[in-house]
Amino acid sequence: MSLYSVQKLLYQLNRDPGVRKRFDAERAALLDEYELSGEERTAIESGDVGLLYVMGVNGQILMHYAALLGQPWDVYINAMREGVRKHGPVRAGLYSMLKDRRR
Repeated sequence: MSLYSVQKLLYQLNRDPGVRKRFDAERAALLDEYELSGEERTAIESGDVGLLYVMGVNGQILMHYAALLGQPWDVYINAMREGVRKHGPVRAGLYSMLKDRRR
């Protein structure tokens, strides 16, 4: 997995209007410039915030990407929860999963 490349791309999407324009106009060519696995590329292309979260993408970067996709806050939060339910616990990064202690 190339978590650094994923986060670099998403960070640049969040910060650079030129990268955002390329993402809309020539997405495949832009993504080719980053060392992404097939799973990472698919998650970015499809806007799968939940899978990106499980891959370990930083929440601050991911939050801005979700906003770029037009996702409201509650949709973003639910996408992360659904990602864990569908793909399992966070694989990398700074996050840890806490067990639900409710009974």
